[in-house]
Parts: sequence; structure tokens; C-alpha cells
Amino acid sequence: MTPPQINGDRLLARLDAFAAIGATPGGGVNRQALTRGDRKARALLTALSKARGFSVFQDDMANLFIRMEGSDGSLPPLLIGSHLDSQPAGGRFDGALGTLTAFEVLESLADAGFVPPRPVEVVAWTNEEGCRFAPGCMGARAFVEGNIPAEWEGLRAVDDGALFNDERLATVAALAPDLGHRKLGFPVIAYLELHIEQGPSLEREGIPVGIVTGVQGTRWLEVEFEGQTAHAGTTALEYRRDPLKALTAALAALYATVMSENAEARFTVGRIAVTPGSVNAIPATASCTIDLRHPQADVLDRLEESIRARLAEAAEAEAVSVAIRKTVDMAPVTFADDLISALQIAAQKAAFRTRSMISGAFHDALFLAGHAPSAMIFVPCRDGLSHNEAEYVNPEDSVAGARMFLASVLELLR
Repeated sequence: MTPPQINGDRLLARLDAFAAIGATPGGGVNRQALTRGDRKARALLTALSKARGFSVFQDDMANLFIRMEGSDGSLPPLLIGSHLDSQPAGGRFDGALGTLTAFEVLESLADAGFVPPRPVEVVAWTNEEGCRFAPGCMGARAFVEGNIPAEWEGLRAVDDGALFNDERLATVAALAPDLGHRKLGFPVIAYLELHIEQGPSLEREGIPVGIVTGVQGTRWLEVEFEGQTAHAGTTALEYRRDPLKALTAALAALYATVMSENAEARFTVGRIAVTPGSVNAIPATASCTIDLRHPQADVLDRLEESIRARLAEAAEAEAVSVAIRKTVDMAPVTFADDLISALQIAAQKAAFRTRSMISGAFHDALFLAGHAPSAMIFVPCRDGLSHNEAEYVNPEDSVAGARMFLASVLELLR
């Protein structure tokens, strides 16, 4: 039997074909979760799978599964994949490269007549991005939990106000006549995902493969200072209760300390708003969001505590009040040692230079790690740019990532 080999031309052509679904004028992709574009991409992947003789299934969350049978079909499958949905002005590689690489691995095994000892399944998770419906990674979360949270049903899309539950059911129904049905949370032996790095490290260091050892923890805070609106021209300093002054003072101190004093910390303010928003009135409220990340849970706790203290100090100094609400709390995850070892062995056998790294972004693998041993492989992207129409992966890096992924799958199957 000829050893399985990645067909690089086929993979690159598939990337082009899927990038045409939801293509934007700027060269990117707008294929948000549970839209017509998302359904079209699912239908194309389903057609390609059936043409190769693979079985295709979906669950109630519209997660799509493509199954290659193994010599012992009773064993839990090895699960590989990523997602197909994109940001509104996203790139053509984020998610799609991982899903199509996993499918190329399945085709490469079939081309070689390789029969795995257990089934291998490709998955395309639903709504990883979380931009149309929040939270992100809905498909992976529901799979791991074994149910769809009731509070998701009434969510409305940010683009057109469509109900999540209506869009989910429509997406399932679009392919239901041709697909088998799966229950959420079925057993798998392990999960492996390939993704673009979404950062500059691999490209700058000239390393083709990143072996991801874990995902850093994330806290999202919503902060609102409340003061007193008053006339801008008649209110002297000693009479002002300015929430925006408190907010900006606190943020200046946090920007100056959080990341500079801890190189692994990530501190980001993504939104700022004031009310009533009049040019000649002191604001009544000033609010912001804070995205805080760190790979160690205890450090994350300390950072959050110090941020809350700084916000409270700023509020007291300006005689205003502050309310802080935590909206996301995702603990750091360390991937399974035996999977990481298998990836390192695969890289050695395939002669790939690698770099061990922590993922700064969260991915479906973060949640799958709570269900089965999981790991990730990163490939370089130009300038580390992602969630952007200019996102780009060199063809040779896409093919190299696929070769590493195939070598890793074969190592895991051993």
C-alpha cells in the first residue's frame, strides 16, 4: 500500500472554491453562522463527502460530521476539523483551512486505500465566530454539554434580527433529507484541530508548525461609571461628577501597568460609550468593555482583582459610582500531554521544525478538551493578520500544515 499523501493542488483548489461562497469585494469572506452562505458551504462539503463515499451526519446544533469507517466501527472515532463560518469582513482561511485540511486528510487516507483501526470523522462546528449570534463556539459548547441551552433560543442576530432558533432549525432542515442524525455529545477518542495562528510569531521566526499546548483563559467585563450630567460651560471642577474622567483615568493606569508588568497578560478595551453624548454636557454615564486574558488561572484572578480595585479607586476619586459585570469567564485549558507528545513525534518523523505555543484566541478545541483529549496545530499567517479580508496563508504553508496534520492523524491512530 502506498503511504497516504496530501494532494496539495486539491486542497488549494478547495480553499478557492469555499472562498467563493460569501466572497467580499476586498478579497475576504462574509459567511456568518447560520446564513444562506453558511448553508451553501455545508451543502458543498456534504456533496464532496458523498461523492467520495463517506457517510454524513448532523446533530440538532447543525454540527456537520463526515465519517470514514475503520476496521472496528464500534470504537469511538478520532474527531478532526474546525468551522466554516466567518466574520462579517473575515478572511478565507480562519476556520475553513482547518475544516478543509481535515477533509483532505480523509481523502488522502481513502486515496491510499488506508483503513484506519477506528473511524475517523471530520467535523464542521456551528458558529465558532460568535459575531452574528453570541456566544462563540456554540456548536462545540452544545456538543460538550449534550444539549442546547434554553437561553440561546431567543437570541437575535446582530445583522438582521433573525432568531437563533429559527436559523438553527432552518439550517438543519436544509440538509436533513440527505443526512443521518446524531445525538449531541457522542463519545470520541480525541479531537485535533488545525488553525491559522492569528498572530505573527511563526511567520517572523520562519517556523512552519506551531504545536499548541493550551489556550489562555479569558474574562470579559462590562464596566459602567455613573455620575451626573451637567452644563459644560457653567459647572466648575469642584462641582463635577464626571464618569468619563473616572473611566479615562482608570484606563490610563491599567494600560500603563497590566501588560507592561506581565508579558503574558492581554488587556483590551474594545468599546467605549457615553450618555447622553452631547457636545456641551458632562456625561451622565461612561462605559466600556474589558477583555482580559492570561494562561494561568491564579494570575488571571489577581489581574481581575487589581482591575476592579483600580476602577473603584477612580470612581471614588471623582465622586461617581461604578458597576462591573462579568459576562465571560473561560478558564485556561492545558491540552493532553499524550496528544502533544504524538504531535511532536509526528513532526520529527515528517522533519518539521515546530514551536510550542499557547493560543491567545479561544477555539472549538478549548471546549472539546472538556469532552476528550484535544490538541491543536497552528500554521503561519501573513503579518499575523486575521478577522480581516487581507488574511493570507502562503500556499506552501497551507500544504505543509496539511502534511503535518496527516502525519499527526496517523500517529494518533497508532
